[in-house]
Amino acid sequence: MTRTTAHETPERPTSTVIPIRPIEAMGRGKARHTPKGRQSSPEARERVAALCDGLAPRADLLIEHLHRLQDAEGALRHGHLAALAERLRLSQVEVFEVASFYHHFEIVDDAAPVPQTVVRVCTSLSCAMAGGGELLADLQTALAGDDTVRAQAAPCIGQCHVAPAACVGQRQLPQASVAGVQALLASGETGPRQLPEPAGSEFKQLRSLLAGALSAEQVLTELKASNLRGLGGAGFPSWRKWETVRAQPGPRHMVVNIDEGEVGTFKDWQVLSSAEAGAPQMLEGLLIAAEVVGISHAWIYLRDEYHDVRELLTRELARLDATLRALIEQHPGYTPPRIELRRGAGAYICGEESALIESVEGKRGLPRLKPPIVAMHGVFGRPTLAHNPETLWWLPPILAKGGAWLAGEGLRGRTGLRRFSVSGRVNKPGVHLAPAGITLRELVNEHAGGMAEGHTLYAYLPGGASGGILPASLADVPLDFDTLVDHGSFIGSMAVVVMSQHDTARGAALNLMQFFEHESCGQCTPCRAGTTKAVQLMQAPVWNAPLLGELSQVMRDASICGLGQAAPNPVDSVLRFFAHEVNAGGAA
Repeated sequence: MTRTTAHETPERPTSTVIPIRPIEAMGRGKARHTPKGRQSSPEARERVAALCDGLAPRADLLIEHLHRLQDAEGALRHGHLAALAERLRLSQVEVFEVASFYHHFEIVDDAAPVPQTVVRVCTSLSCAMAGGGELLADLQTALAGDDTVRAQAAPCIGQCHVAPAACVGQRQLPQASVAGVQALLASGETGPRQLPEPAGSEFKQLRSLLAGALSAEQVLTELKASNLRGLGGAGFPSWRKWETVRAQPGPRHMVVNIDEGEVGTFKDWQVLSSAEAGAPQMLEGLLIAAEVVGISHAWIYLRDEYHDVRELLTRELARLDATLRALIEQHPGYTPPRIELRRGAGAYICGEESALIESVEGKRGLPRLKPPIVAMHGVFGRPTLAHNPETLWWLPPILAKGGAWLAGEGLRGRTGLRRFSVSGRVNKPGVHLAPAGITLRELVNEHAGGMAEGHTLYAYLPGGASGGILPASLADVPLDFDTLVDHGSFIGSMAVVVMSQHDTARGAALNLMQFFEHESCGQCTPCRAGTTKAVQLMQAPVWNAPLLGELSQVMRDASICGLGQAAPNPVDSVLRFFAHEVNAGGAA
């Protein structure tokens, strides 16, 4: 049956409390009878217990506990962290290092005042182009002297199509303005937006699978025929993931990666929030994959900026519980996976699957060294199938229409359909479903309403912050996996940011590198120090191209994960295609 965030059997042992060696045994006098560090007060213990009521005191639920405290108190107080460590039987260091790792947690002294509402204004590329920086400055001026609210810069919040965007408390505000923010604050409407209820799902393909009308082998055959690839960025063949995990000994797990933090990406938000075949269709795909691969436990990891989607998924999981009860009665041998919804906490790095798994386990989102790959050693050391929600969303229609149907779509020898997140200088920013292999020029003119008035195409990002920056002269190159390699770029999660003559590639690259500097997990020196050094070099009036080139190569060769390896792409693009800007200065 489905579960949310509490179940009885922990997947890993909680940390053991190490016996304290009596001080007198070391010849230093009286024995210690309390834990080291800050002692929690009875009031703090009572407050933490009340706020975390109903949440199992397990170490892997540490981040969920931290959210309970942050939401209620506006910040994490030192005394509450000490009480939480005691509740979860963790050291205070373990609790503090996790709490201090994620951007959406704020640690303060016990008596420190905290604002009632935090307004996060996106200053990443699409919003910066739409005036996000100016909006932030105007808000900070307008709200000066009001201790109940704080306005601060934030990285991409997944609303690039309605730039500039802000998040007022837990409410996303499209096309934000000072007046719009003040109106929400005055009304107190700072909770999540209410998304439309999605159309109900009959789970036809899942029912066919459980009834035997569709076998697991047939599902795999159709999956192969469809040529469905992972749509989170890497583009790995889905069927190959399934076969790899399926071949491992059980129990097997699954993670659904909805942590789309790539600058310019918002397609997963659109897929899940759609009133037509949205979240329910994704959940059916999850259950189909779980049945074929043999998954016993699945975690849906959702980025924290999507408060509205979190409430939607919470409701849909409750509905799913009733559906699964009925299916179990109809098919007594059916054992659905246990499903948990987990909440991110503002860390782009958790979009990397191994960092996400670390976060699911209640730890800092630090990428793991590979091998082993997560398909063999994932959540709690078990074989794990990692999928993007859009990939799962495609499964029911593939089985209903046949894999050949999806493979038959596409242009210029490419196969399938792609959801492109299009933002920037176009008339119709948004998510546009188009054939794989479409060109940027066709995408803009045929789907995004053409360039905005007064703007002509100058450059574009084909794959978000990591995918590099290409000039208008390459606007007729097919957009798909593997088609942009010769140009030092890639399609990634298909986040397309369109730039015009009013923008500069140099300014865009600096904005993107500042994003990478902010989001580096700090685990490896090439990424941690490399992004900081790159930002310094890129702020100079004249770029030191040879040094930036050397720095880029070191980051590519020595960084642990894709963040550090791909962070130099925008810089390399400027040096390759926009050399005339290297000495020109300018900003996006």
